[in-house]
Amino acid sequence: MNFQPTKRSLATLALGMGLALYGTSAFAHHALTAKFDMSKTMNLTGLVTNVDWRNPHVHVFMNVKTAKETLNWAIEMDSPIDLEKNGWTRETLRPGERITVKGNRALDNSRQVWGADVRYADTGMLVFPAKIKASMAKLPTRATPRWPDGHPALGAIPGMAEGYWEAPSKTALVEDGVTVAMDQYGLLANLADAAKVAPMQPWALGVYTNRQQRKLQDDGMFINCKPPGGPRQFQSNLGVEFIEDQARKRIFVLMGSGNHNFRIIYMGGPREKGLVSGDDDNPLYFGRSSGKWEGDTLVVDTVGFNEDFWFTNGGLPHSSDLHLTERFTRTDLDTLRYEVKVDDPATYTRPWSASWTMKWNAGGALPVHFCQTNRQ
Repeated sequence: MNFQPTKRSLATLALGMGLALYGTSAFAHHALTAKFDMSKTMNLTGLVTNVDWRNPHVHVFMNVKTAKETLNWAIEMDSPIDLEKNGWTRETLRPGERITVKGNRALDNSRQVWGADVRYADTGMLVFPAKIKASMAKLPTRATPRWPDGHPALGAIPGMAEGYWEAPSKTALVEDGVTVAMDQYGLLANLADAAKVAPMQPWALGVYTNRQQRKLQDDGMFINCKPPGGPRQFQSNLGVEFIEDQARKRIFVLMGSGNHNFRIIYMGGPREKGLVSGDDDNPLYFGRSSGKWEGDTLVVDTVGFNEDFWFTNGGLPHSSDLHLTERFTRTDLDTLRYEVKVDDPATYTRPWSASWTMKWNAGGALPVHFCQTNRQ
């Protein structure tokens, strides 16, 4: 039996193909430390003037009276996707309501604040609660769904509720077997741990250390809407969806992050050439991928990357020699194991590997996120 995409999958894929012609996309969020001084807090009280409910982050604008004048402040929040998961909508907070804000001011001292705590002034109730983490509760093991040919299904199969993969157990590349403390954006808790993260060449360690020292503020996904190429597409909480087109021997990887972008894995043959989004003389953000099944594991070999993006959260560098070998194993219905081998002799002293898992969101629709370069 060949895969027959649902109307939702076809619409999602068509949207992604259309957007791919415009070239760029972005990750869901920037590192907060790249924009805000997280070591200092400030308090504001005033009236809401506008709520801008758009990606990549919701902004609440408020008028704050001082002894001399009334100033308008922008309060930055999580993305609307995250807030909607918590049950909030663009109507939760309206112009004219009085609020109090406790947060962190922008590093450039502009009138922007990260809204760590936003409350209705009259009642003291939270307006936007802390982000709810995806449930990692232990589920009964359910069998891996399979196609009639016996191969595991990386997505849904006919008769099964659609869904997508989310909640990666790691959100930045670190060599397997190495333990270093870092936040969800890949920012190290201790800069002295930089050399432990991966076996970097001296120049690469210098680049990585500089990016870390600058609190990841040079991230091209943040400042220029660069795509989440390489393993980074599997580090977003907005997830990925696999569409298996068996008739044409290809697999589409749709991304909830970025501009709802997609990647194509060609099966059982040489890599495709001459795509409108790139050719041999124009390497791609997602490279050129060739896949094959080894037992129950999809093994994907990818080359042809450009150097114009960060291929992981945290800013590990790479060169155009980057060669990735990815392994996707659906160990049961609810778990996808992702393993990647990084081979880039211009950047690293030896090949190295990293791995993590993602969880199945049964029945969920892949979020739609778009980068907006005018709202940093």
